[in-house]
Amino acid sequence: MQYQVPQFIEVEDKIFGPLTLKQFIYVAGGGGLCLIFFTLLNFYIAIILSVPIIVLSLGLAFYKFNGRPLIVALEHAFGYSFGTKLYLWKQRPPSPAGPSAATPAVLGTLPVPKLSQSRLKDLAWSLNIKDRATMGVTDKARSGFEI
Repeated sequence: MQYQVPQFIEVEDKIFGPLTLKQFIYVAGGGGLCLIFFTLLNFYIAIILSVPIIVLSLGLAFYKFNGRPLIVALEHAFGYSFGTKLYLWKQRPPSPAGPSAATPAVLGTLPVPKLSQSRLKDLAWSLNIKDRATMGVTDKARSGFEI
């Protein structure tokens, strides 16, 4: 038995001309609010209040931020701003003897690896050889050296 699988399920239907239902609601809501401003308030005050409303409603209807609608970005911004935050880093209180007295004791307890000059040169040489061996032809031409 065969079933038809719907295609393009992420594309919204255009209901009001070239606008989807969400876009129409954003634009109509912004336009309606601006109409209320112009009927109830002075002309200059209505202009001052209408410009941000128009920009926000057009942004919500048409602007995409990183491929996602602006309403999602605003939702995440409000959630981050007003949500609880978890801080994992906490500063240690200073010791009574001062930071210079505590440093040698701390360094004495931690194992510090020692690397001789010849071992460091060997590591650098092996890294350079491995990098050159794994480079492709285009990378050789781009880097400016040949093997």
